[in-house]
Amino acid sequence: MTHLWVRAESRDNEERVGIMPDGVAELIAQGMRVTVEDSDTRCVPIDHFRAAGADIAPNGTWVRAPKDAIVFGLKELPDDGSALRHRHIMFGHAYKGQPAGQRLLARFKAGGGTLYDLEYLENPEGRRVAAFGYWAGYAGAAVSLLAFAAQDHGTCPPVSTWASSEAMRADVAAALDGATPDALVIGALGRVGTGACDLCEAVGLSVTKWDLTETAHGGPFPEVLNHTLFFNCILARPGTPVFVPADTCSRDRALRVIGDIACDPDSDFSPIKVYDAATSWTEPVTRVCHAPPLDVMAIDNLPSLMPRESSEDFASQLLPHLKTLDSPERGVWGRAKTHFDDHIGKASS
Repeated sequence: MTHLWVRAESRDNEERVGIMPDGVAELIAQGMRVTVEDSDTRCVPIDHFRAAGADIAPNGTWVRAPKDAIVFGLKELPDDGSALRHRHIMFGHAYKGQPAGQRLLARFKAGGGTLYDLEYLENPEGRRVAAFGYWAGYAGAAVSLLAFAAQDHGTCPPVSTWASSEAMRADVAAALDGATPDALVIGALGRVGTGACDLCEAVGLSVTKWDLTETAHGGPFPEVLNHTLFFNCILARPGTPVFVPADTCSRDRALRVIGDIACDPDSDFSPIKVYDAATSWTEPVTRVCHAPPLDVMAIDNLPSLMPRESSEDFASQLLPHLKTLDSPERGVWGRAKTHFDDHIGKASS
């Protein structure tokens, strides 16, 4: 019997979950066993999972779960160096040379476990089957616009969860108070870019939308500096061109806020070269230039700002694939395992 163990998230400001109670009920009806860890912060109360038929376990007990359990979470595990013996479903951020990702792979190598990275659950054409991207784009544009609105008197104040996308949009519109800065979105045709464009247009902004056609020449891209706001919505990969060069502060520019929604600052392939660390809910931006100011928004868990709405959407995308975990060597799981196998051999133990 396939045993899915839904762990509690351990990082701060993370209330999302990758499966909803109705999804748990469907997996159990199919013959799976589902255990859900208790959590004081999850956006869905534990009683809802209990009512769906899940076994309930204390927070953090996945480390003692049966070896054949598949441990399912979203964000990173505690970075404690322990060997990982289970199969894990999560966003690993481990295949682009990131230091934390290399440590994670070393832990899998030491314990003999497997990573099914949610970023690499792909259909045969290589398109991701489940993503939070739309909500990352929507929330990233919102926080970036709050940062723009705050520049007259300082930097962006701390942010916290919104009850809904409608509430987030209303707060942004109020902060802008009629201002309509122009924006450039690169990756505008993807999930992330669509979310960023939707939020911007909902509050009255004029948006220039670029995708592969506009960036195929490989740069340079002086147009980026000619917009007030720039949103990077493409994943950093080998060959990704530089959109914002390291010497940006010394150039003439209209650019005031960068929303690096893709947010891979410690990757060698990052196209934004003016900063090197993610921002946070308490400090949503890094000011990288002065006179005039240029702020970078690079929060790496943006969909968590709307935890319930983004969780429901993601869970609905992922559930059909969770139902195929009885055959993990096939389909999206088999392809994710191939990605893992390609990288684990390069990891140091």
